[in-house]
Amino acid sequence: MLEWLATLSPVFQALTGTLFTWGVTALGAGLVFFFKSFNKTVLNGMLGFAAGVMIAASFWSLLAPAIETAESLGQTAWLTVAIGFLSGGLFLWLVDMTLPHLHMGLEKDKAEGIKTNWQRSVLLVLAITLHNIPEGLAVGIAFGAVASDLPSASLAGAVALALGIGLQNFPEGAAVSIPLRREGFSRTKAFLYGQASGIVEPIAGVIGAYAVASMQHVLPSALAFAAGAMIYVVVEELIPEAQYNEGGSSTNIGTIGCMIGFTVMMILDVALG
Repeated sequence: MLEWLATLSPVFQALTGTLFTWGVTALGAGLVFFFKSFNKTVLNGMLGFAAGVMIAASFWSLLAPAIETAESLGQTAWLTVAIGFLSGGLFLWLVDMTLPHLHMGLEKDKAEGIKTNWQRSVLLVLAITLHNIPEGLAVGIAFGAVASDLPSASLAGAVALALGIGLQNFPEGAAVSIPLRREGFSRTKAFLYGQASGIVEPIAGVIGAYAVASMQHVLPSALAFAAGAMIYVVVEELIPEAQYNEGGSSTNIGTIGCMIGFTVMMILDVALG
């Protein structure tokens, strides 16, 4: 697999990796063909797992290589990485404030972003799509970094990141399609909406890979930017959603899932990267 990927350009490597992550989103959305509802406790554990994967990936696959790369390029590493990290969070905050979307379990009048008359289903899909922008960027930037021939960037590490992001995309696909089925959508339509939430990943991945492969001096900033965007999603959305069951009672399942997800991504990155 690695030998075949090595023959491709960084942009096509990124496209391959993000098509995989999109495919796993579709697999998760496919659960709607077997279930009409989903136990919220199980979903909390899956969302917590996704949060743990993203936290671990933000450090081992993005921030640590960003620091090493900045130092090798003669940049002031702490400054470059700090600015990139905060810029990633700021970007997601601006998108969050602008793009109309609705978080799971909320009524339509609780939608965030610019006010719109869009259907509830569209708003739910856009909420998950927000997650996938930084995820696609992260995978694309990781593959684009391989072209820099820096010690901190490896094809195996990029593959590990794509695997980790793919694993945590599974619950996100289910988190869109199954609630839509519960609201009266047909199984096919609910599936199509669920998998559509991941379509942004190949787009963001190709953009990220092309940018860093063409302009190596922006690689540290790009890696840190993707990490900041991912951490924003984790803290603003995934962890809060994983902490409560219906009725508002708190749960530890999301926390346990987060610990497991972090460990799995750490193992993937260290073992393969």
